[in-house]
Amino acid sequence: MTSHDMGRGVLRPDVAATRLELRRHEPAPGLAPYVEFYWNPRWDLRDRPDHEQKVLAHPNVHLVFEEPEPLVYGVQRDVFHRVLHGRGQAFGVKFRPGAFRPFADGPVAALADRSVPAADVFGPAAREVSARILERDDLAEMAGLADAYLLDLLPRAAADPQVPQVAALVERITAGPQLFRVDELAADLGLPVRQLQRLFAEYVGASPKWVLRRARLHEVAARADEGADIDWARLAADLGYADQAHLTRDFTAAVGSPPGRYAAG
Repeated sequence: MTSHDMGRGVLRPDVAATRLELRRHEPAPGLAPYVEFYWNPRWDLRDRPDHEQKVLAHPNVHLVFEEPEPLVYGVQRDVFHRVLHGRGQAFGVKFRPGAFRPFADGPVAALADRSVPAADVFGPAAREVSARILERDDLAEMAGLADAYLLDLLPRAAADPQVPQVAALVERITAGPQLFRVDELAADLGLPVRQLQRLFAEYVGASPKWVLRRARLHEVAARADEGADIDWARLAADLGYADQAHLTRDFTAAVGSPPGRYAAG
């Protein structure tokens, strides 16, 4: 694999590509309004040191079929850590931003920075499905099992016109960090700031300020991972930071090291 195969948000993707394989698969068409894609990391670190992977997570909820039990992960607002050892795999369902709300019992913000047993959300059958998926190697077969399971759950997810609207809104923010402030975003949408904040708490699970900030940090990390000479002051201005020092503080607080040091490896 190459570092580009890891996807935006995976920190040190060049190192990650030497420790694990990350496969993706599209969901069934009937699930496309809810599921962005399936992801399947696999690793074999037998006779090799454990690997700690860090991720700047996106504003998505994930259902992960893994050992010892499948879990639902809310939006992880801090850096997400996972230590890989031995040999194993997981199979994840990346819900579109806002699209987990029909499956939840309440606002998605209640799941922020938490993981809960999938059986608590979807019922005990989640454990059986997880075991059946993880015993397979063929990605298409794994995706087919996930498709069948989730399609059976769709009747619970009553049509909600807010779901595609929220997904499109977050996509607009994350596709390119052109909007920098919540009040600018609200004005652009013609919504009061408080209404926008409530919408994000209900459907996304993170505040609009966090989503805007995370989009900028993804861009900074992606530039740093490219390894080319970077004009940090120019990048700070392009991303709407007051100055380079503000960018440095923001990145350091999220990742744990200044962007220049991170870029140097």
